Amino acid sequence: MKKIFLLLIIASEIFAFFDTVNTFQADFTQTVTDEKNQVLTYDGYIVASKPQNAMWKYTTPINKDVYISEYKVTIIEPEIEQVIIRNIESNFDFFKMIKNAKKLKKDIYLAKFDNSNFIIVTKNKLIESISYTDEFENNVKILFKNQKQNGSVDKNIFTPKIPLEFDIIRD
Repeated sequence: MKKIFLLLIIASEIFAFFDTVNTFQADFTQTVTDEKNQVLTYDGYIVASKPQNAMWKYTTPINKDVYISEYKVTIIEPEIEQVIIRNIESNFDFFKMIKNAKKLKKDIYLAKFDNSNFIIVTKNKLIESISYTDEFENNVKILFKNQKQNGSVDKNIFTPKIPLEFDIIRD
């Protein structure tokens, strides 16, 4: 579970790979491939803003909203009317990690954190994909499309909208 939240943090801030980028918006497709080569595919979009704000909206195969702030992750799952709120307790420093990412070849970088490797692929100075192996040995790849950098972002988008009737679980 720790790696899932790490991925959310990384993905919410990966746009900071370029010092001049303050906001990032994109559609995404996330594939998770297990050891039997079974693939789960998720689609949605992300809106992120410095310093550490992100909203991931999963649209298929399920609806789920994930809000990330500096110290908290809020996951809203409408299909089961549940909200999970977790504090982030990590010494993870994304900016230090990405600053130390090693260029493997043109547009391909390797970033390391907590014994995990993250492959970051760029194209035309935009993040195109992030790949890594999660704590369950699944291969995860997130492909971004329709990326926009430094556009106007309403900061209210990062405030979770929790329906009153939903159960709230705090970790």
